[in-house]
Amino acid sequence: MELSELYKLFEQHPTITTDSRDCPAGSIFFALKGASFDGNKFAAASLEKGCAYAVIDESEYAVDGDSRFIIVDDCLQTLQLLARYHRRQLGTPVIGITGTNGKTTTKELASAVLGEKYNVLFTQGNFNNDIGVPKTLLRLRPEHDIAVVEMGASHPGDIKTLVDIVEPDYAIITNVGRAHLQGFGSFEGVIRTKGELYDFMRAHIAEPRATAANAGHDSFVAAHPRTVFIDNDNQYLKGISHDLPLTSYGRGDEAGLAIKGHTVSCEPMLSFQWNDARKEADHTAYDVATHLIGDYNLANMLAAVTIGTYFDVAPSQICHALSAYVPSNNRSQFEKTESNSLIVDAYNANPTSMAAALTNFETIEAQHKMCIIGDMKELGSVSHDEHQRIVDQLAGMRLEQVWLVGEEFENCSTPATFRKFDNVSQVKEAIAEHKLQGMYILVKGSNGTRLFELPQYL
Repeated sequence: MELSELYKLFEQHPTITTDSRDCPAGSIFFALKGASFDGNKFAAASLEKGCAYAVIDESEYAVDGDSRFIIVDDCLQTLQLLARYHRRQLGTPVIGITGTNGKTTTKELASAVLGEKYNVLFTQGNFNNDIGVPKTLLRLRPEHDIAVVEMGASHPGDIKTLVDIVEPDYAIITNVGRAHLQGFGSFEGVIRTKGELYDFMRAHIAEPRATAANAGHDSFVAAHPRTVFIDNDNQYLKGISHDLPLTSYGRGDEAGLAIKGHTVSCEPMLSFQWNDARKEADHTAYDVATHLIGDYNLANMLAAVTIGTYFDVAPSQICHALSAYVPSNNRSQFEKTESNSLIVDAYNANPTSMAAALTNFETIEAQHKMCIIGDMKELGSVSHDEHQRIVDQLAGMRLEQVWLVGEEFENCSTPATFRKFDNVSQVKEAIAEHKLQGMYILVKGSNGTRLFELPQYL
């Protein structure tokens, strides 16, 4: 079936599913493959459960004479091409976001800010891979004014694949850090891969924009020319941002910044102040008290402020959105239990984010402090050295207790006072034996260590 014909069916049945256990009536099922499953085997079942059509790439699973089976060469590629086709048909302005740390938080903050004025479509959760991105784009509707699409990567070429689907009008790389080194091969590989977003913008920035189905989208882009939002304090990003129109933000007083800001306090919630540096006659400073922990979140906040001001969101609306935003999914959350105060950042961890979290935790004034730190995954050959660096940083901090969780810490040289656990179950047993009381505790590790299970026991 030609893509244009499939799109006509999508217009009539605009709900996409890739899970045969979730088949809304009238939806279209795409039979994707994984390491341990083949969606083609569930195509017939998806139709029985209510799907209008099933897109498959193995013809033996089609029923002769049943036009509801649509046979293509590759289901995933077809899903991606359909998403790009749909994105082109609507012409909705799209902001593409990637980065090692902070991309999900920045996506959430920017969407909240833009939502004060516009109808915004944005990536749900962390649906930021080669399946989640096209499914996000296929949720676009004519009534959406703008879209914020998050793109993740763990291997070279991942971002190129995604930007070729998304075709963003605006772009931001939050930062580059030492993460997924097993897949990228090196920190330089991280920079190159994240920089694929810049490469796309550089290649397409001067191209005339195709006429959108919604004339309002064309006028929106005309009023807000394509640009790259960049953290002026990040030397790695500045080093690869040549030949791009930049809208900059940062902490300093350097000329050319669009938005300037600085941390006011962080005990533990971040409060900050910002001003629009482009308005020479107006030096108004705006104060925002956030629900986010850590000075390291200032860059994410300033990114959202910059995006908001670029798209004409009023300062009062920007401040309202940022002060009202409450994090979820175990990302820099503060929890106060009957026994302890917790900073829970257990969704993800890499050497860059871990070092920043520990640096921030050290600045917090509390009488009894401890850290429960889990493994950082996917670091490949440098894993031991990176975990040892974290241990060394912990050893230099004023902490009553340090608990290390996971096999990556097993061979690290640690002070005698540090406790090591193979897994989170052993941590739970230790807590059951000796209940922790009156502690200020940082809980951070990769999702695979399952430290997010601990708060109910603390």
